[in-house]
Amino acid sequence: MTSATFDATSMREGTTRRGVLNAREYQRLLDRTLPRVIRTEAENERYIDLLSQLDARSEQLTPAEKELADLLTLLIEDFEEQHYALKAASPIEVLRELMRVHDLRQCDLTDIFGTRSIVSEILTGKRKFTTGHIRKLSRRFHVSPELFI
Repeated sequence: MTSATFDATSMREGTTRRGVLNAREYQRLLDRTLPRVIRTEAENERYIDLLSQLDARSEQLTPAEKELADLLTLLIEDFEEQHYALKAASPIEVLRELMRVHDLRQCDLTDIFGTRSIVSEILTGKRKFTTGHIRKLSRRFHVSPELFI
């Protein structure tokens, strides 16, 4: 089995969705920035700074600079999805957070659940949300019903 090698100098100018890409200019940008998979917070901050500099000149960027910005964006997004991803909240956690944000107590939800005891049973996990509860919660808080499923 032979390994394939990549010769950047053999790249030819090509057309991208953003215009004609100058291979030499793009290669110079790559040589200067050395983009690679982000493994540390310091690397992430460095790429964010580079992307911010490009973004500040967004109207005057060359196609090669736009390609570099796209590459940096992908690298940053990948790192942040792996390191800052939020875990999915349970329906009960969602309801508790909505109550906290709206400064509500259990008694404030009796119009949705019927009684305080049902509200308490829902919040302790002893009772499941019904379709009617989900529909009413969705309307009251202006959120997707999927949050409570």
